[in-house]
Amino acid sequence: MQLFSESFSDHGAIPGEFAFCVADPLRHVRLGGNRNPHLAWRDVPAATQSFVLICADPDVPSRGDDVNREGSVVSASLPRVEFFHWLLVDLPASASEIRAGEFSTVVTPRGKAGPSAAKGARQGINDYTGWFDGDPDMRGDYFGYDGPCPPWNDELVHRYVFTLYALDVAQLPAHGPLTGAVIRAAMAGHILDTATLTGRYTLNPAIVL
Repeated sequence: MQLFSESFSDHGAIPGEFAFCVADPLRHVRLGGNRNPHLAWRDVPAATQSFVLICADPDVPSRGDDVNREGSVVSASLPRVEFFHWLLVDLPASASEIRAGEFSTVVTPRGKAGPSAAKGARQGINDYTGWFDGDPDMRGDYFGYDGPCPPWNDELVHRYVFTLYALDVAQLPAHGPLTGAVIRAAMAGHILDTATLTGRYTLNPAIVL
């Protein structure tokens, strides 16, 4: 199975229109377009009954002490953890493409509605839900796609790994809050094939992609 995009090349830079935040010379960052990128796939297993799509950033700082702090940097040597940006399940087997902006077109304070989504799919809760938990203006359940917004002082370029899973069930056997851990556990034993596509993004003005 192959996964590709018209929005960015594999291991290439993700344009700002698909990011939660873009660089700003005065304030470090400002809100980006937050559109979901175009994705398409081919060479699907014949027995496929549905798809799951996950986008995760494996390069998130494990500690927040220096994140977005004036006069500090987030060291590239700091241990990293995973952050889910998009969790989409029950995409029908007939689907072969997601249009740019089909599932997200703007940053939505307090999060987009869910879990019901286009194409009869369900969207999980991404990790901006926890990130904004202490912010009264942004707190909420962030369903669906919300794009890159790495620390503007991070020495490390972040990777955004889009993984498509072909499953042998029409509906993922998962209920309740659809978190990344819940979805991955529910897919166990049902995965026929996978394909990945990786984009790169930074808000650090000292780094040129």
